[in-house]
Amino acid sequence: MARSVLAVGARPGDLEHGCAGALAAHRAAGDSVTMLVLSCDGPDHPLTRRSEASARELDCLLVWGPEAAERRRTADRRSRVRGGDRRSRDQAIWDGADVAAIENVLTGVDADLIYAPAAEDADPGRRAAAAATVAAARHSRRILHYPGESTMRFAPAFYVDITAHLDQKLMVVDDAELATATARHYGAQARVRYAEAFVPERFLWDLFPAA
Repeated sequence: MARSVLAVGARPGDLEHGCAGALAAHRAAGDSVTMLVLSCDGPDHPLTRRSEASARELDCLLVWGPEAAERRRTADRRSRVRGGDRRSRDQAIWDGADVAAIENVLTGVDADLIYAPAAEDADPGRRAAAAATVAAARHSRRILHYPGESTMRFAPAFYVDITAHLDQKLMVVDDAELATATARHYGAQARVRYAEAFVPERFLWDLFPAA
């Protein structure tokens, strides 16, 4: 049975680092996948363009969060940097509007599996994005946290075999050598060649009777 998957990242590059292999596996299984990126540095920033290229490579729908969308609409980015009341990527405080934005996308794509940043992260933006995602997905039965570059503590209990999809992950990450080593490490834990690892917020496993 095909699923609808929503993967939420605090900023460009987070999803590629944490769960690109799993997203590629979902697409190969016929699932629809939406990548929601909450913040960016404007439409011409290299990381923004890389996220767009990643979505194309992974064959996923890319949606920008409210702050990212506003930045992309703003022609004069310098005026935003000078405005002291704007949130930055490194000092993000996700409020009710951000939770609502995630919930709107979640409802719009009817997602039944959500990937969220790890909750215990040194980066305040990623911590807040994790909390906002969990709040938005409060009625969802399946939420998995993926590790980030600044995750402090991560004790995975759920793995996705990405052996067949490692090449796609390596196409969208900054450091292919590190990504390969990490996938091999998690693969050893899961008893496969390459894997990505996740911490379940909650995960309901539906067992359907054979036809």
